[in-house]
Amino acid sequence: MSTSIHALLEALRSHSWRIATAESLTGGGIGAALTAVPGSSEWFAGGVIAYQSEQKTRQLGVPPAVIAQHGVVSREVVAAMAAGVRQRFDVEVAVAVSGVAGPGGGSAQTPVGTVWIAVSAPGASIEQRYHFAGNRDEVRQHTITAAINLLVKTTA
Repeated sequence: MSTSIHALLEALRSHSWRIATAESLTGGGIGAALTAVPGSSEWFAGGVIAYQSEQKTRQLGVPPAVIAQHGVVSREVVAAMAAGVRQRFDVEVAVAVSGVAGPGGGSAQTPVGTVWIAVSAPGASIEQRYHFAGNRDEVRQHTITAAINLLVKTTA
């Protein structure tokens, strides 16, 4: 178990909190990393992989107007994803990610490697923009690591 996941587990247990994930570009990678820990069913409620915009709306309640106005890779969308998964799974902590892993799909405003991560927890919500270098797999792995680190920071 990585040091970050161990720190997250300790923080969740100390507060008796449970967590859920809302993932786009990572395709369930955050949930996979968290559930690799034996006994994770004690604190991991589940997750949603909402890759398409329509699923962000249908599964997580992200308003289509928010997606249209801000773009799917934005602070506003990941905040809504985190709030949606937190409410739907009735948990204290949620993490959401959306980004452009590449190799295509980027733009001048949102180049490949751009990622937004949101964490929603009691008394603390944070959205953070990142830009990761590397190929598709590297961007996805960097995102998983950054999401876990942001969870640790927010829940500590």
